[in-house]
Amino acid sequence: MNWDDLKVFLEVARSETLTMASKRLNIDPSTVSRRIHKLETELGTQLFDRSVTGHTLTEHGHELLTTALEIEKKTVATLDILQGKNLEDKGNIRIGTTDAFGSYFITEQLTPFHRDHKQISIDLLPLQRLVKLTQYEADLAVTVEKPENKSLVVTKLCDYRLKMYASKEYIAKNSDISCLSQLSNHAMIGYVDDLIFSDQLCYLDRYLEKVKPVFRSTSVIAQFKAVENSLGLAILPCFLAANADNLLPVLESDINIIRSFWMAAPIERKKLARVEKLWQHLKIATQKAEPLLLGQ
Repeated sequence: MNWDDLKVFLEVARSETLTMASKRLNIDPSTVSRRIHKLETELGTQLFDRSVTGHTLTEHGHELLTTALEIEKKTVATLDILQGKNLEDKGNIRIGTTDAFGSYFITEQLTPFHRDHKQISIDLLPLQRLVKLTQYEADLAVTVEKPENKSLVVTKLCDYRLKMYASKEYIAKNSDISCLSQLSNHAMIGYVDDLIFSDQLCYLDRYLEKVKPVFRSTSVIAQFKAVENSLGLAILPCFLAANADNLLPVLESDINIIRSFWMAAPIERKKLARVEKLWQHLKIATQKAEPLLLGQ
């Protein structure tokens, strides 16, 4: 068993698909598959259950994952010390975020960060699921739920507001939207219920029980585009809706939701100078952007 095989194993465990692991490793999926089979043969056990949806760890796979993560953690820490990266403003940072916040807010904050830290590169992972920080899928994460794992440094990043939005065209062409009871007469847009990765995203049922949206997506960006194109109404983050001039909030006195973003990093990653720099940059950026985030 060698370190290269363990790196392949770790990426498959994190992404749960050969295709995604191959992209991260910059090798083809068939090579990833051969490496996994080779490792399983050497260890004499099955590490993954294969299915049409991907690869999930077996019990023995979880046991190896614990060991492999510890090896990776020590290897990365040692290399950072030897190369002086833990004290210098250089290297790569991988940050996992929610879909819209990563694409529409954090991305805009990276230009001034890069201007001040030209030797730091950023990998942004806008995900429609929780980031696997304890498996070192990222150095830093912004999540909608407060992580409880004691191996992580966690801080509240900011609050953000959500409202119900419709396009000007939709409002002009459809019946009145002046009270909650009228929403049943309108086309609704929301998440795919059984694929919602956090209870913090379950807000449509609060206002419309048993409603069946005409359009559902795991991506809030897709929901936003559907509203922008007058397909229907949706509850959206104010910072996202602000990107479309033709969207207007409706029922503001009835639908006014506050949620929070949390920032977290593994303890040893937080000690790296480059991660600390980005951590502080994002805290300051969200403080300055409070009016945008709260829809004021």
